[in-house]
Amino acid sequence: MTMHAPVIARRSPGPQGEKIITLAALAVGGQGGGVLTNWIIDVAEANGYHAQSTSVAGVAQRTGATVYYVEMCKDTGRTPVFALSPSEGDVDIMIAAELMEAGRAVMRGFVTPGRTTLIASTHRIAAVSEKVVPGDGRADGRAVIEAMGLAADQVIAFDMETLATRAGSVISASLFGALAGSGALPFPRDSYETVIARSGKGVEASLRAFGLAYDCAKGTAPVPAAEGVKARIRTLNVPMGLRNDWQALEVRLDRLPAQAQEIAALGLKKVVDYQDIAYGAQYLDMIERAARLDAAPFALTQAAAKYAANALCYDDILRVADLKTRASRQQRVRDEVRVKDDQVLRLTEYFHPRFEEFTTTLPAWFGAWLQGSSRAEAFYARHLDKGRRIRTDSLAGFGLLWVVSALRPWRRSLLRHRSEMAHVAQWFDSAMDIAATDRTLAAEVLANRRLIKGYSDTHARGLSKFDRVMSALPMLRGRPDAADWMRRIRTAALADEKGLALDGALKTVRSFAA
Repeated sequence: MTMHAPVIARRSPGPQGEKIITLAALAVGGQGGGVLTNWIIDVAEANGYHAQSTSVAGVAQRTGATVYYVEMCKDTGRTPVFALSPSEGDVDIMIAAELMEAGRAVMRGFVTPGRTTLIASTHRIAAVSEKVVPGDGRADGRAVIEAMGLAADQVIAFDMETLATRAGSVISASLFGALAGSGALPFPRDSYETVIARSGKGVEASLRAFGLAYDCAKGTAPVPAAEGVKARIRTLNVPMGLRNDWQALEVRLDRLPAQAQEIAALGLKKVVDYQDIAYGAQYLDMIERAARLDAAPFALTQAAAKYAANALCYDDILRVADLKTRASRQQRVRDEVRVKDDQVLRLTEYFHPRFEEFTTTLPAWFGAWLQGSSRAEAFYARHLDKGRRIRTDSLAGFGLLWVVSALRPWRRSLLRHRSEMAHVAQWFDSAMDIAATDRTLAAEVLANRRLIKGYSDTHARGLSKFDRVMSALPMLRGRPDAADWMRRIRTAALADEKGLALDGALKTVRSFAA
């Protein structure tokens, strides 16, 4: 065997034409980043290049992506020495499997004007930092796209996840196609396709996704259009025996102001699906009460229709069990993980009900008695307060949750329902009382219901913030700018989990109220 002396290949062409091509890819779990890296190595070696890959794993889903790094150079007879990780200003090709990962690459200096080709999928996967914000914590994707255009020499960006889904494959195949179509690597298309064919797994679907992305990157095919938001409940199947009652609700719906009918119809479907026809009638009672106090453009009625539905459909154990045992949910999970017909899906649900959740799911009198017993709480903490894993792909696990969801007809007799309805009545009565003199402020009071969501600790924190925001109401009533200040206080409450912004907003209100 002939031994060659190692040489450090240069980023710019050396005396023998040695030039390293550097490529970095950012992907999270389930996106096939490892597969994509292996394909890139294989296509480089098939074209007479030395290539090396490394990876640095991120942590849990969407709190950190895995960084895959590839260096390659032509085989000139000498063995190159490659670096192990990307450096700022020294990346030729940057691949991001999600829009915000492209933004992070720009922020970290991996994208250089005049040098870097940036290939990114524009679809979104919400990061943990976006989910934990009490309000709308979604980052602005348009700002990221603008930054990409300024930072990169060439940008190939479109929804590659949608293309992969249409082809029945995963995003790694469409990213590979976009890389080939970008022309950033000096390899012919057939060499990429040969590598996919040799992989031996899901070849046909991967080649379809590759071809679709290749054509989009080349500009010979239109990029996929963004899909509209699908309604959560598209059809409400009403049993024959209840159709007359349902039609009576629809008649009442048609009598509402035209500006509020659409949102009220969605709220009515949600409420009836949550509980029953009588619950829908209770919901319409609330909307009609607001409409009687309202006038064009009926903003108060619209706010009542939106937030009353959310208030009546609170999250409890019965609701969680109901949603987890629906056929639509099972199909959604199968679609997301792309389960094939010859594969078996194992689905495990995680539960950890606290003493409060357990007692509020009991009849009101019994649950209240248990909550007043320190011995009962100590017994629960010692023997029952632990996480549980329930497999809903098994008959026993699915049956257990189905039995819990089947308690829905008795929901009105449970302690949680009694406490929720008392809180809803107090909140709605307060808004309607204000509406007699200030409809705009009343609409903002209704919107404060945004602060309350979820269950367990999340619900408790939301209630605490709601109470603090509502504490400003006596100081604001009668002021011409009361609605604006109520909106500002709520926005501050939604801004951060710790409530620091809310503290500042309330301090400001107290200063001028005094």
